[in-house]
Amino acid sequence: MSSHRPPRVLLYTCRHPCIPPLASISTTRVPLRYIYPLSALAVIYCHSKLLLPFYAPTFLSFPASPPMSSPRPPNQPKRRRLLALPAVCPCESITPAPLLSSLLSLAADVAGRRASDVDAFPVLRRGVRTVVRIAGILLAFLEELQDASATKMATALPSSALLGLTELHVAMQKLRFLLTDSARRGARLWVLVNAGLVASELRLVLGSIAAAMDALPRSVVDSSVEAGELARLVSEQAWRAGVRPDSADERAARSVRSILEQFKDGVAPDAEDLRRVLRLVRIGSWSECSEEIAFLESELCVRLDAGDENSNDVVVMNSLMAFLVYCRVVLFDRIDSNKSQAVASAPARCPEWIRPDALQCPITLDVMTDPVTVSTGQTYDRTSITRWMKAGCRTCPVTGERLRTTDVIPNAALRGIVERLLLSNGVTLPEPSASAGHRKTAVPFGPAAGGAARLSVAYIIAQLSRGSTEERRKATSEARKLSKHSVFYRACLVDANAVPWLLCLLSSTDASVQDNAVASLLNLSKHPAGRTALLDVGGVGLVVDIINVGANSEAQQNAAAVLFYLSSNAESAEEIGRIPEAIPTLVQLIRVGAYRGRKNAMVSLYGLLESANNHGRAIAAGAVATLAALLSNNRDDLSGYSITLLARIAEQPAGALALLAQPGLVAGLAEALATSSSRSAKDHCVAALVSLCRHGSGKVVAPLLGRMPGLMTSLYTLVADGSPQTSKKGRALLNEIHRHYGMSPPPASSSSDAGDRVVRVL
Repeated sequence: MSSHRPPRVLLYTCRHPCIPPLASISTTRVPLRYIYPLSALAVIYCHSKLLLPFYAPTFLSFPASPPMSSPRPPNQPKRRRLLALPAVCPCESITPAPLLSSLLSLAADVAGRRASDVDAFPVLRRGVRTVVRIAGILLAFLEELQDASATKMATALPSSALLGLTELHVAMQKLRFLLTDSARRGARLWVLVNAGLVASELRLVLGSIAAAMDALPRSVVDSSVEAGELARLVSEQAWRAGVRPDSADERAARSVRSILEQFKDGVAPDAEDLRRVLRLVRIGSWSECSEEIAFLESELCVRLDAGDENSNDVVVMNSLMAFLVYCRVVLFDRIDSNKSQAVASAPARCPEWIRPDALQCPITLDVMTDPVTVSTGQTYDRTSITRWMKAGCRTCPVTGERLRTTDVIPNAALRGIVERLLLSNGVTLPEPSASAGHRKTAVPFGPAAGGAARLSVAYIIAQLSRGSTEERRKATSEARKLSKHSVFYRACLVDANAVPWLLCLLSSTDASVQDNAVASLLNLSKHPAGRTALLDVGGVGLVVDIINVGANSEAQQNAAAVLFYLSSNAESAEEIGRIPEAIPTLVQLIRVGAYRGRKNAMVSLYGLLESANNHGRAIAAGAVATLAALLSNNRDDLSGYSITLLARIAEQPAGALALLAQPGLVAGLAEALATSSSRSAKDHCVAALVSLCRHGSGKVVAPLLGRMPGLMTSLYTLVADGSPQTSKKGRALLNEIHRHYGMSPPPASSSSDAGDRVVRVL
């Protein structure tokens, strides 16, 4: 038997300037649909001599099996990049009739675009008008074909028309993508910078349309006099169309490049030059500028997720983002609301027209805006299942099976269904969770981005220091946004001495200024240099005052969170604890604050307890009684935080005695250990009870625990299945109970079989 040899196929590559040659395919990534096999070319030659001079034969040898591309990571859903054209080629078994019907729909969509609307297409307006006009002629031609097929049943479309119709279908898909991207709100500056690329893609698509029209059989083209005239008109105009960027587009793009060069040198550009560029792309307000920044950030996330950190697109996008941030800070004096963003950010509820049990998250019963699948095959909303796992639960909420891994896989199919249903009813889904690696970097992507960021921060500091109340309101809002955006902006603000000015504005009578100043300090306290600056200028006392007398609850909550970041080490925690009002203020917020304020205060108090001297201050402030009251709170996270804090306080002898002196607290901890669904809460319950036995009195604790049958089952389960540390503490607690009742202690785990812990229940 002869060995298998890969086939050699004679291909014809197009020499027309609108279609790339075969040699350029590997570099330009042009699909193989621009390469026609010999049999297809024979059809083209029989029906059109216009196309033959553009093709020359080439011999290719194809491998027996195509090379496999590296698979996409399973945790990253596919998403189309802007100006990417993933057209789908119709299957080989399709018949001409449904293909023609689909083409009519595509052509009607493209021809119906408002090409004359400046606001819809601010860039490449002339080229877009040309494309839409040709699409309108093509639509008329396709309608003539459909009418001819309907009136002359005997002369239905022949199968030889499939080649031309297929190429038309692919080209119209690409054309629709290009027009959609060119008119997309938020992408206008990016389209302006890439106007040459968009024009090139439009020329390529028009060349494909012309080639496909010439490939149609003459019997199809001449099915009627009108059809023949329209076909020739489409072909001639598509071949002749010279889509180029408008002169205004080229001037604006040159201005953008010139401004970026000025940013590199640290020179502030002329404001009129900035306004000229923004006018061209129809960016006329603060919210529209923010919309452009949000789009570039989402596109940047896509590229970073794909591992393109070193690509030129990433550098350009960061530079354009910094350009827009500078424009937003300097040019716009008023922050206007964006209604579309407000609607998009609202939590999506399940509309009545959707069958709830199909698209609702089993945990929250809300529409799954970012559905992910766990190892058991069940699907949940990413936010809710992540919160479930962070609470220490390692079982599937629906099936009860133990999760083999905490990794989740995005359910792109279900998200697509939800998105299409909601979009058809006017509801916009938020973007799926994206990588925030660019937020964590301490350096900018490119010198232009760094220069623009420093100039923006310098302008903000000038407004904070000597601006009017309205200017300070906007400056604090910008500082809040930029300090949240990335580590680099935080470093720029700290280096520009923003912390003292923000602390001064904490005493402002304007609630908005105070709120934005506290939020900015919260973001800056996440940076090591920001924490140092806050402590060096003595700003802790001012932050504590805001917790007491803040203008609104949000300012108080953010101020409480600032203390958590400031207490990142024992020395800082000790310094904060020495302020007389610090710990009592946090305890008071835990007692009477709102939900978010309570959480922030509890987390901050936990950080202050890093210092042993603060334990006595917390007990004196009434922290034990306050936390004990939260054990029966209907919110599991608050009760879990209170258990964690009580376990931390019980680590010191004085704290253990304070817990024992609190009526009903030991019973409350035991009940939480037996009934809580959170593994983390169970672990801290065991830790607190062990500390009470060690520092308090085992003779008091053990009888209480021994009289609770449900507790013993939970303890044995933790000893068998818990972490090594939890298992050790659970064994110590069981030993205390057994010692009190004169029972045999549970067998110790041997070192040779440490991974299989077995407890004998007596």
